[in-house]
Amino acid sequence: MDAIKSFFRVICRNKQALIGLILLVLFTIMAIWGVFVKVDMTVQYEQRYAAPSLQHILGTDYAGRDTFLQLVKGSTDVLTIGMYAGVITLVIGFIIGAIAGFAGGWIDIILTFFTDLFLTIPTFPLMMLLATTFNITNNIAFAVVLSVFSWSGLARSIRAQILSLKEREFIVVCRAMGLNIPYIIFKEIMPNITSYLAINFIMIVQGAIVASVGLMLLGLSPYSPTNWGMMLNLAIKNTGGIFNPKGYYYLLSPMLCIALFQMACIFFSSGLDEALNPRLRS
Repeated sequence: MDAIKSFFRVICRNKQALIGLILLVLFTIMAIWGVFVKVDMTVQYEQRYAAPSLQHILGTDYAGRDTFLQLVKGSTDVLTIGMYAGVITLVIGFIIGAIAGFAGGWIDIILTFFTDLFLTIPTFPLMMLLATTFNITNNIAFAVVLSVFSWSGLARSIRAQILSLKEREFIVVCRAMGLNIPYIIFKEIMPNITSYLAINFIMIVQGAIVASVGLMLLGLSPYSPTNWGMMLNLAIKNTGGIFNPKGYYYLLSPMLCIALFQMACIFFSSGLDEALNPRLRS
């Protein structure tokens, strides 16, 4: 309980981190609300590109459908994909980086070679290729596509962290006591890099959301009309919203959500290291 109070005390002192936390909480509430909200997707041309009002907070789209409700509904898919991608990328990157850094020898050489190989691959073009090649039927499959080429940078960073930690006295003592590698990695080393992992997780989620919206914008992933990327796709390519001043609310709303979410991730991560690292707090 004291640790939680200390965490929030540090976050509240850092104004940027506090703003980021508030925005992330709001987006989370929005995504949870999106699970239950119902969006009427029937065409109502008499309300086409209606201005914002009490009935339609952000106006309507090219077919007279409520823009705000589409944003709320789409946030569920967008944030779910980002969270899945963040977890998958973090797990893969941590396992490969930890094994490479702790085992050393030929295992380190092989894993580092594959990590460096993946680092040289242009990520987004290959995501585009995978998205068009494989049948993506759910959010987990979409997250896997986003994670396949995203773990290498994290793995290399984790390897460097492990190399710096494994020669510390407490790790040497653990090895002298004959404790197994999984115990040392997860019980002794992992707590020392928790803040680093948390910051990377947030930034991975942020990057995955931008990538997923980009793939949806290009029409390379399963059609979901309320997804923020598909809203941009429809506004730009199919409906003339980019040229019609009445359609600017529909066009700019998902762009603003993406920008705010990225800003929230960056702001929150700015104070996360201090909040999770007792040495920095002291």
